Amino acid sequence: MNIQIENQQKRIKIDKRRIRSQVNALMKLLNCANMEISITFVDDATIRQINKQYLSKDRPTNVISFPLQEGEFCDINPQMLGDIVISVDTAERDSVRGNLSFDEEILFLIIHGLLHLNGYNHENTSIAQSRKMQKKEKELYSLLTQTTAIN
Repeated sequence: MNIQIENQQKRIKIDKRRIRSQVNALMKLLNCANMEISITFVDDATIRQINKQYLSKDRPTNVISFPLQEGEFCDINPQMLGDIVISVDTAERDSVRGNLSFDEEILFLIIHGLLHLNGYNHENTSIAQSRKMQKKEKELYSLLTQTTAIN
């Protein structure tokens, strides 16, 4: 398993060791421990640009996933699960609104992104599929927070 973590923003310190450990555990739980993944932490300006370029949405968002196991060229590198991009600015605001610590919010966004990379969806899909993803998010979050310390 290869987990690449890049911090492209300077405002908030990212604990790469903790995140790597959490992602390792999540990928085992999702039966994709042999896959490669990249996680990039950016600011709102950068994720807004990515959101506009790739999803035609001119606004910042908390997380964007780029699955590499879907589409026309998915067989080029079958070990690459995909990329996750997280805005620490939006994550920080969302953590305050959700009464979570910043680290808890980041964990949730990583789970959310990983589920997208594994074929789960909550947008432009049935209510049942959205609920299935939400249930899996809660299950993984609970499993991870019971076995590891978030902070």
